[in-house]
Amino acid sequence: MSLTNLQRRRLLGGLVAAPLATSLATASPPAQARVKTNAHIVIAGSGLAGIAVANRLSKGLDGARITIVDGREPHYYQPGWTLVASGVWPVSKVIDHNARYHPPGVDWVKDFVAEFDPTANVIVTRGGQRLSYDYLVVATGVQLNYSAIEGMDVAAIGQNGLASVYASPDAAVATWSAMDAFRGTGGRAVMTLPATPLKCAGAPIKMTFMLADRLRQTGRLTDSEITFYSGIGSVFGVKAVNDSILERWAGLGIDVEYNQRLSAIDIGSRRATFHSPEGEATTVDYDFIHVVPPMSAPDVVRQSDLAWKEGPFAAGGWLEVDEQTLRHRRYPNVFGLGDVNGTRRGKTAATVKKSAPMVATNLIDVISGREPSQRFDGYTSCPLILREGSAMLIEFDYEGRLTPTLPFIDPMQESYFAWVMKHRMLKPAYIAVLKGHA
Repeated sequence: MSLTNLQRRRLLGGLVAAPLATSLATASPPAQARVKTNAHIVIAGSGLAGIAVANRLSKGLDGARITIVDGREPHYYQPGWTLVASGVWPVSKVIDHNARYHPPGVDWVKDFVAEFDPTANVIVTRGGQRLSYDYLVVATGVQLNYSAIEGMDVAAIGQNGLASVYASPDAAVATWSAMDAFRGTGGRAVMTLPATPLKCAGAPIKMTFMLADRLRQTGRLTDSEITFYSGIGSVFGVKAVNDSILERWAGLGIDVEYNQRLSAIDIGSRRATFHSPEGEATTVDYDFIHVVPPMSAPDVVRQSDLAWKEGPFAAGGWLEVDEQTLRHRRYPNVFGLGDVNGTRRGKTAATVKKSAPMVATNLIDVISGREPSQRFDGYTSCPLILREGSAMLIEFDYEGRLTPTLPFIDPMQESYFAWVMKHRMLKPAYIAVLKGHA
C-alpha cells in the first residue's frame, strides 16, 4: 500500500515527535544539595509561572514554607486556546486542575491577592487574610482590559460575528463557533492588535492566518476581505518575522492598517471604531471581528509600590524587575515571573520554561546570602501557525535576535514539523515545566 505525501509527513512527524516530547517531559537539571532554611515564601499566582517556581523551590529548599495564593482552581493550558478557537482541538484538552501540579507540602490559600505591601512584607487577600512573607514571587499574569473598548461584551463572544480567543476556554469555543459560521459565508473580517504589551503576541497573527485557511478550505477566501488593524506601527516585534508575515499576508490578500486602536464596538450593528494616535476616528462594518483587548498588569500590582513608577512600563503598571535577574529593583526579597514582568519581551509560556529555573536559583542564592547568579536573556518562543498543517517556530531574545534551539528547523521557513511541535509536542513540554522537570 502506497502512502500519500500527507500520510508520509504525518508518520514522520509522529516518529520524531514521540521521543522528543518524551525527552522534554523528563528533562531535569542535575541534582544539587538542598539549601536548609525556615524562610516563608509566598507565590502570588497559580498559573504556569507560579506552579513551576513552586516546584523548583520545593526541590531546592529544605525546611522552607511555601504558600501559593490564588483563588482559581482550574488550570488552563493557554497556549492551546488558539487551537480550540480555530477548530483544531476540543476544549477538554486545555482544562486541568491546579491541585494536580502543586508540590507536596505547599500551602494553598484559595483566594486572590487584594493588596501588596512590600514595605511591611505582607500581602492581603480579598477575604481579608494577612500573610507575612520573607520572600515573594509575583506571578499574577496579565489583566485583560476589555472594558477599555466601549460597547464590548465578553458574554457576547460567538454572537454576531464577535470573536476573541483571550477571554477564557469558553470564549475560545465561542470564537470557533463564530469563525465556523463566517467561513461558510465569507464577507468582511476585521482582526485587531492593541497598542499595549500583550501575552502571546503571536495569537492575533495565528488567528488571522487560520481564518484565511478556513476560508480557503470552503472556497470563500477569494471573495472575502480580511483587514488587520494594528494599534502600533508593525504586526510583530521582530523585524525579520514581521516582514515575513506581511509578505505572506500580501499573498493571501490580507490588508494591514497601522496605528489604529480599537476603541468602540457596536456588536448588534457589527460596526467597529478605531482611533489613531492623533485622535482621528474611523468606523468600519464587518461580518467577523477578532477582538484583542488592551492588557496591563493586574490592578493589584499596578496600584502597589511594586509597579514601575516611570519609563515605558509605568503606564501598564508592570512589575518593576531587573530584566536579567528578574529580581525587583527596589525590594530585594521580591522576584517576578511570567507575564506580569515589566521587561522588553517575555509574555509566553516558553519564557517561563527558561526563566522559572533561573528565578528559583536566584531566589535560593539570595536566601543563601549570595547575589543572584543567573541571567535571563529574554528568551521568547512563538510557534506561528500559518495554516492547518504548517507553522514557523520563532525563537528570539530581548534584542530581537533569532535564537533557534533546534538546528533542523529554520525559524524563517514554514514546516510540517513546526506544526507538529505546536499540535502535539508543546503540551507535554508545558507539563514538564509545570512540574519543575524542564
